[in-house]
Formats: sequence, structure tokens, C-alpha cells
Amino acid sequence: MTADAAQATGTAPGTILSMSNVEVIYDKVFLAIKGVSLEVGDGQMVALLGGNGAGKSTTLKTISGLLAPERGEVTRGHVHFRGEDLAPLSASQRVQRGLVHVLEGRRIFGHLTPEDNLLAAYPVRGSRARYQQLRDQVFTYFPRLKERSRTKAGYLSGGEQQMLAIGRALMTEPKLLMLDEPSLGLAPVLVEEIFAIIREINANEGVSVLLVEQNAAAALEIAHHAYLVENGHIVMSGEADVLRQNPDVQEFYLGGTGKVDYHNVKHYRRRKRWLA
Repeated sequence: MTADAAQATGTAPGTILSMSNVEVIYDKVFLAIKGVSLEVGDGQMVALLGGNGAGKSTTLKTISGLLAPERGEVTRGHVHFRGEDLAPLSASQRVQRGLVHVLEGRRIFGHLTPEDNLLAAYPVRGSRARYQQLRDQVFTYFPRLKERSRTKAGYLSGGEQQMLAIGRALMTEPKLLMLDEPSLGLAPVLVEEIFAIIREINANEGVSVLLVEQNAAAALEIAHHAYLVENGHIVMSGEADVLRQNPDVQEFYLGGTGKVDYHNVKHYRRRKRWLA
């Protein structure tokens, strides 16, 4: 983002994505996120942490333009991507701008091979040579997909399907890669492998990453910055190393000591609501 664009949108230079005081309502009744503000810097990896129903997935769908099919709408606030207001843009236009969302649950075409899945994600107007370059890049990051490139994707393991979902996103040449629960349902060894590849993609390709995760320990290992969301509010943010050392985060999101003082749990919840 240029300095002029940053000044016009009220964001800091070097910021690829900014959300400012965003509220989202479903069915014109349920307030899902309440004044969420966050930023992702160029080349930065940011984690968005929280429990079930905290508002993490809604935040990603707000950015990618996928609220409407679920009868959700932004009722307040602004989202800017590379200095441009996203409100007038459709989901497909946002992808064209370089913003791609890997949904929770590994949404791949099970009846197609991994290679055909990659081809389906590649822009129609792209050249054959560029397609082959991007496909080979995906196979370099995920060699297991190359080994199984002619197997129907529905027969891949859960970890391989997650690799394919990320690989499909890379075929669009994203500037910002948003990942919703990539560790969901995977064995710890696979989570470690996939997160290591995400970190490699971020470092090698300069792709910014916004990572939604319930596995806070894994996310904080690879993220530069993190936000903690509870009940639709951002209640804590900071450098990932700082959050990892925070005693409240350790107790409630990193396993803690195993000794829970329920009086302090109630106090912590009250305090988080007050901070929000």
C-alpha cells in the first residue's frame, strides 16, 4: 500500500488488510461480531484465536465476501484491502484482487483428481505455461499431492485434502491467504507438517496469512502477531511471543497448569467482557 492510499483509508503504511470497527448481523437479528478491528501487514502472518462461536469464521467471511449466502451483512465499519474498500466488491472480484479464503472443512472436488482440482482453481484467462509453473510450485510444497495426482481427491486422507485445499488457493496467486481451521480433525504430526509448510509459503512467496485457529499453541508458534476474539469482540492482541507468555492465554488456550481456579475463571470472563 502506498503512503497516500494508507493516509486515505486511515491505515498504516505496509498494511495489506485493515478492519475498522466492523459489526456483522445474521438474519437482521443476531449480532455475530461487535466492533472488530484488526490489521495484517505486508508479508505478515497473523493468527485469530478463540473458541467455538467466538466470531472467527464470520470475520474471515466478512473479508472474503461470503456473508450473503448465510444471510449475514455488515452493518457498521469498513474493510480495506491494499487500500481499496471491499464493500462494493463481490467475492470473485476479491479473489481477483489477490484475497483468497480457504474455508473450514476442506472444500475440494472429491470426484476430481488433485491435478484437476488445481486446474479448476486456476483463472480461466491464465496461460498454460503459468498454470504449469503454479502447479509445479504446489507440488514442490506438497510432494504428496504429486504422488497422488491421479487419484480421486475424495480418496485422499484428511491431511492430504487440507494440503490440496491450500494448493488450490495458491493457484490464484494470492496476496493474502486466509485459512479457517487448517488443523481441524488432523493428527498432531500432520498439523505440525502443514503449519511448517504454511510458514515456508509465507517466507518464500511473501504471501500475507490470516490464520483462524482453535489450536492456539500451533498458531502462536508460526504467527508474528495474534488477536484473541471472544463473543464477537477482540479482547487481546499483540506479538505472538507476548501472547504466548500471557498467563491468561496459557491457562485458557494453551492447556495451563491443569489446576483451574473457577473463581478466577469467572473473574477473567468478566474482565474480558469489560475490556471488549
